[in-house]
Amino acid sequence: MAFPRNRSKERLHEIIFEADTPAGKWFDIILLIMILLSVVVVMLESVPSLGDGFRKTFYVLEWIFTIFFTLEYILRLYSVYKPIKYATSFFGIIDLASILPTYLSVFFPGSQSLIIIRALRLMRVFRIFKMINFLNHGKVMSDALKNSRPKILIFMSFVVVIVCIFGSLMYLIEGGRNEQFDSIPRAMYWAIVTMTTVGYGDISPTTNLGQILASIIMLLGYAIIAVPTGIVSSELAKSDTDMSKKNLQTCRYCAQEGHDSDATHCKYCGEILNEEEEEEEEG
Repeated sequence: MAFPRNRSKERLHEIIFEADTPAGKWFDIILLIMILLSVVVVMLESVPSLGDGFRKTFYVLEWIFTIFFTLEYILRLYSVYKPIKYATSFFGIIDLASILPTYLSVFFPGSQSLIIIRALRLMRVFRIFKMINFLNHGKVMSDALKNSRPKILIFMSFVVVIVCIFGSLMYLIEGGRNEQFDSIPRAMYWAIVTMTTVGYGDISPTTNLGQILASIIMLLGYAIIAVPTGIVSSELAKSDTDMSKKNLQTCRYCAQEGHDSDATHCKYCGEILNEEEEEEEEG
């Protein structure tokens, strides 16, 4: 579906979503300062002595930040041709969730649960990644974890089987001789703590055979810890290669990023990414 060109909307989109122009950089700097200040206020407000002594100050600052972020959210929705796409995106949801608690407090005064919801504003710090060109690296990590999920799930299933086996063996060895191992689930808990090298020490084998089995599990634990690291590292190398072909251009229609460097159309909504370049080629 083709949308009529709106120059003012596209100019606003360039300032708000892009960071390759002076205006866009200044907007990101101001936004970053407001984000950090709002985070500091949320942290200080959680300190009982400060929260009680500066309640009115924090209340005023809360509304200042809320109004600012509300205007920013409205401008972001206005600057894209498909606002519903941005509203349902990750940052769109975070933007909305970070301003809702203050408005809800008007209808539900004194609700302590809203303090927890306000902590979502801390996630606005992720916008720093875009400003200092770290978004690609965050995307690499995200893709690597996503691609590693099937292998890690299989590996974790294998670990669960091992825990069941060693927990049952330890129960057979220590049960009746050591009151700490009074059930198989209790022995499995010990196996998990030992295999992950946490070693709380609240449960420990006392028989020679039990200590030998514990030594085997300890050595096995180091190998188990290394496997997920290798899986994710392998996917990181692949994702890093793929992301080197990406750019940070934001689609003016759906506000999505992560397009190929030579892409002319958005892979999410199919609209043209840079209409100016396409017009030059046609001319």
